[in-house]
Amino acid sequence: MSSVKVTDESFEQDVLQADKPVLVDFWAEWCGPCKQIAPALEQIAEELAGKVTVAKLNIEESPTTPSRYGVRGIPTMMLFKGGQMASMKVGAMPKAKIVEWLTEAGVAA
Repeated sequence: MSSVKVTDESFEQDVLQADKPVLVDFWAEWCGPCKQIAPALEQIAEELAGKVTVAKLNIEESPTTPSRYGVRGIPTMMLFKGGQMASMKVGAMPKAKIVEWLTEAGVAA
C-alpha cells in the first residue's frame, strides 16, 4: 500500500480515528528536503503496510492542521497513535533513521 493523501477535512477520520498508527508527513511542493524523503516514505508505506499508514499532508493545501500541531518547519513527520500525537521528527533523514524512529515509537519493523 502506498502513502495516502490527507487534508484538513479528512485528518480527523484518516488520522485521529485510524485503527493503527499513522505517520503524517507535513510537506510542500517547493520543499527540496520533502522531495528527498518522499521515496523513503513510499518504501516504508509498502514495507510496513498493515503496521503503519503513511499519510502526506500538503501544508499549502491544508494549512489548518499544521498550525494546530505547531508545525514550523518542513518536512515534519508526526506519528499518531490512538488519536494522539505520539512522536515527532523535524527535517529530512535517511530511510534507516525513519524506520529506527518508528521502531523506537513501538511500530514494529
